[in-house]
Amino acid sequence: MSTLRFKAIAETFNRKPVDVKEPNRRSEIFGSNVFNEAAMRQYLTKTSYNSVMDAIESGAKIDRNIADHISTGMKEWAISKGATHYTHWFQPLTGSTAEKHDAFFETTGGGQAIEKFGGGQLVQQEPDASSFPNGGIRNTFEARGYTAWDPTSPAFIYGTTLCIPTVFVAYTGEALDNKTPLLRALQSVDHAATKVAKYFDKSVTKVNATLGWEQEYFLIDKALASSRPDLMLAGRTLLGHASAKGQQLDDHYFGSIPTRVLNYMRDLENECMLLGVPVKTRHNEVAPNQFELAPIFEEANLAVDHNSLLMDVMDKVADRHNFMVLFHEKPFAGINGSGKHNNWSLSTNTGVNLLSPGTTPMKNLQFLTFFINTIKAVYEYEELIRAAIASASNDHRLGANEAPPAIISVFIGSQLTAVLDELEKVTDGKLSPQEKTDLKLNVVGKIPEILLDNTDRNRTSPFAFTGNKFELRAVGSMANCAQPMTVLNAIVARQLQDFKEEVDSLIKGKKMKKDDAIFNVLREYIKDSKKIRFEGDGYGEAWEKEAKKRGLSNNKTTPEALKANVSKKNIKLYEDLEIMTKVEIEARHEIQVDEYAMRIQIEGRVLGDVARNHVIPTAIRYQNLLIENVQGLKSIYGNDFKKVAGEQMQLVESISDHIAKINQGITDMIEARKKANKMEDSEKRAFEYCNEVKPYFEEIRYHCDKLELLVDDEIWPLTKYRELLFTR
Repeated sequence: MSTLRFKAIAETFNRKPVDVKEPNRRSEIFGSNVFNEAAMRQYLTKTSYNSVMDAIESGAKIDRNIADHISTGMKEWAISKGATHYTHWFQPLTGSTAEKHDAFFETTGGGQAIEKFGGGQLVQQEPDASSFPNGGIRNTFEARGYTAWDPTSPAFIYGTTLCIPTVFVAYTGEALDNKTPLLRALQSVDHAATKVAKYFDKSVTKVNATLGWEQEYFLIDKALASSRPDLMLAGRTLLGHASAKGQQLDDHYFGSIPTRVLNYMRDLENECMLLGVPVKTRHNEVAPNQFELAPIFEEANLAVDHNSLLMDVMDKVADRHNFMVLFHEKPFAGINGSGKHNNWSLSTNTGVNLLSPGTTPMKNLQFLTFFINTIKAVYEYEELIRAAIASASNDHRLGANEAPPAIISVFIGSQLTAVLDELEKVTDGKLSPQEKTDLKLNVVGKIPEILLDNTDRNRTSPFAFTGNKFELRAVGSMANCAQPMTVLNAIVARQLQDFKEEVDSLIKGKKMKKDDAIFNVLREYIKDSKKIRFEGDGYGEAWEKEAKKRGLSNNKTTPEALKANVSKKNIKLYEDLEIMTKVEIEARHEIQVDEYAMRIQIEGRVLGDVARNHVIPTAIRYQNLLIENVQGLKSIYGNDFKKVAGEQMQLVESISDHIAKINQGITDMIEARKKANKMEDSEKRAFEYCNEVKPYFEEIRYHCDKLELLVDDEIWPLTKYRELLFTR
């Protein structure tokens, strides 16, 4: 066994569980490190408090003088909690979070100093915009960019730093982050949904999109992970033979949580409680060493911030427990990968979930209105949804046995399908009194009863209705939820706008009553969007053929999928809703295709390095031992040595064959990479990496994995799957 591998395994077995002290009641510490309403009431004046609340509830602007008062209160609260620094915490287009810490400390002359934090420092800062991905919006010598306070997401203390959630924009005003488009999309769906909700309840003045994410992840011992260059640099194993025991017994799923892992989870949950992240569920997932964490639903912007914060906290807590968290969608071949299901709904300021059936036909008509419009939105923009969940890492997961396929479809269950089939039969024009009665009582009125036991869930569906929400199952575990949430809220906003226009025109033009107009429009939407609904097995070849007949896209790779972002139709969507300009959209496309190519490039380099500098030398070393053995047998048996050394000689030849094919594969891969790197067009380069470079990965891996089975375990340099996945 290699020295590094031996030390890593030995260190793992000598681990002692980290003791975790928990409060008697987590509710007592929930939000302790958050500048929430309770903290604001204590540290702000009534005027300042009301100003912040108005900004949160109605988007009102905060006066600069008031901002000075708010910053003073926030500073005093933060210092009372032990904070020494503050930072504008934002989400650039790198996929992670960013922060630059400044001390409250300032000198005043005469050897004196004070703690200072003014309104200007709260509201706006100026980090270096040129050093973050911008897709050509900025020149490298144009550094100015701004972070601006988002009062709808409360400030929090992490460690000794006051973190202020902000947006990040260029000097010229273009968004350079994930939060800005999301906030615009949420505002759009709020306005559109509120207008439609007023058909059913005039008291509705605001609609919030809600999100509940489910974060899946792997926990690997830090020492073992550190012994694998591919895990450290690419986030996944680029080679490695499957363990004899994987997940085939289904004995890990929902099983007893290992003590060391449970200690990590308890520590993580304590940190989450302090930060106001309402985590509730934890359990073993299907694959060995795979787990899941899920919170209570929250307003979508806050939920996105909490998930981004959580991923950072998970890494730091894992380090305390000598673990490494793997967020990659497919870190190990042959077993389940990880997703981040996004559960989405709409709720009113009156406390009504618009995707939850009610107790009366009128409430169910409201439910059907938002339910059917969401399905229609997904049908109209299915390629855009596919683009929102596209990444180099998620490509490995989509279509595998634990994740939905690349074809976007909607699952609603057989009984709700029957309801829509009945609505589809609604007569054109005005409904007769008898038709109204039959429809409302026999169809709409029975929805709550139907949904009590709707149908089994379909794990192969990318977008499934699950009782009172839609679940976008195709989001990858590494992803920032902001991208799919921006798309989903934008397309629903556009669809609800169109719906209201059509209903209002029927009311005015044909002088229909409101219910008649709503039923007529919904009936047409049911017909129009029927092609997106699918209740069967999404993995089968039959569905691929059927989806093609229906005209649904099947963009299997990220470069294919991302093209939808810059289509005329989708650019118009974003521009009409004022979510992004054409410049911003094209810049993001440039960043995404560049990132795809760079990730494949990094993986190719790492694979070549590990194969040539770790695998091949070890194989040659073992081959030399075999040759020495054969020569020794020849000296003993003379010409008859082949009878007793035949298998060793075959093994020598087999190793030589695998070494030759690995070397040739790496050489060919490097040449393909050089060709791709010469392409100036980012999109063409991404396609070249996808179609010409990436295919070599499997070929090289195949021969490396074969050598793992042939070479003596005593000298194999890389920690094996059985050690990574089954060492606690």
